[in-house]
Amino acid sequence: MNKFENLEVLAPAGDEERFTAALDYGADAIYLGGKTFGMRASPGNFTFEQLKSAVDRAHQKGVKVYLTCNTLPRNDEIPNFREFIENTQQCGVDAVIVADLGLMSLIKKYTPDMEIHMSTQTGIVNYVTANELYNMGAKRVVLARELSLEEIAEIRAKSPADMEIEVFVHGAMCVSFSGRCLLSSYLVNRDANRGECAQPCRWGYHLMEEKREGQYFPVFEDEKGTYILNSKDLCMINHIDKLAGAGVTSLKIEGRAKSAYYVSVVTNAYRMAVDWHKEHGSEPLPKWISDEVFKVSHRKYCTGFFFGHPKDCQYYETGGYIRNYDVVAVVDKCENGTVYATQRNRFFAGDELEILSPKCEPYTVTPEKLLDENGEILETVNHAMMKFSFSCEKEFPVNSIIRKAVK
Repeated sequence: MNKFENLEVLAPAGDEERFTAALDYGADAIYLGGKTFGMRASPGNFTFEQLKSAVDRAHQKGVKVYLTCNTLPRNDEIPNFREFIENTQQCGVDAVIVADLGLMSLIKKYTPDMEIHMSTQTGIVNYVTANELYNMGAKRVVLARELSLEEIAEIRAKSPADMEIEVFVHGAMCVSFSGRCLLSSYLVNRDANRGECAQPCRWGYHLMEEKREGQYFPVFEDEKGTYILNSKDLCMINHIDKLAGAGVTSLKIEGRAKSAYYVSVVTNAYRMAVDWHKEHGSEPLPKWISDEVFKVSHRKYCTGFFFGHPKDCQYYETGGYIRNYDVVAVVDKCENGTVYATQRNRFFAGDELEILSPKCEPYTVTPEKLLDENGEILETVNHAMMKFSFSCEKEFPVNSIIRKAVK
């Protein structure tokens, strides 16, 4: 069988807008959180009514939905879990992602038919643990991010064939083991293990000599301090063949707190990459596919632990993002050789733009003539959410993204 055939592209969704983006741009499955028990407290997340609607929409397109229950809950939260998991089951989700063994036991007790995926927060680094969790009822294990491809392949070889293996392939990484960090709790009383991380690993740090209070010294000679804990972002877009060869089932994209644009572009890139390999085997990706992941806000990329101990995965210059493109509009419709769109950021007539549609190579267009809703000529599209149009010989689906390179 083609080793790429059943490879799942798993996309994040922090709210309904990002859920739609993942659905439109080719996710096989989408993971999201409810209002409690999830490892991301900052996104909007989903009420049970929203969750039911999202699941119904996904299932109409043959897409699965996984709900995160991957916090490490305290005693006072346990009595609320039965209602939470029973409501989750009624919404029709395909699986729940759980880290805590106590919650796993309650899921089996209250919703015995619910599929269980063990979170990366569980810290699964060997086949014995993976097999034991499988024997306890887990259908899938989300492996720790600290594993190499060789270690993943050994887990695959020494575990049941129907046990699914999921790994993170793209997005932010944590300086702490499998994301189980206490730094945020100590510094600002926001518990990373309960979805409230303040990301102190991204901050700049200085030293202060005890007798020189208020005088701050950089850890090395840089007026900005040093970002000694700051990890680069993970990117495995050019190594999907190796992941498939190691026996990975699901390619997980990090980013429930990221924008809908990020979800659209990165999901689309991995969708196209997987589809390319299905047709062309292990041939290298076309450059335009791998280039897509550089067109979202990102830190410098690395390949994490997949090829052994990381040699270049920390970034000491800044904790910020690289942003090379702005979304300037979203397509509303195309009729009679005209694109109708809604503005997101300012741009001018004569600017070179790219239009990104699902499963398509970006299309470059340079509209010399822009019209407002009344057919008046515009020199610039500069009002938030204004409607405009331009001529174009090609048609694009609704919600296609129009973007411009930042110079």
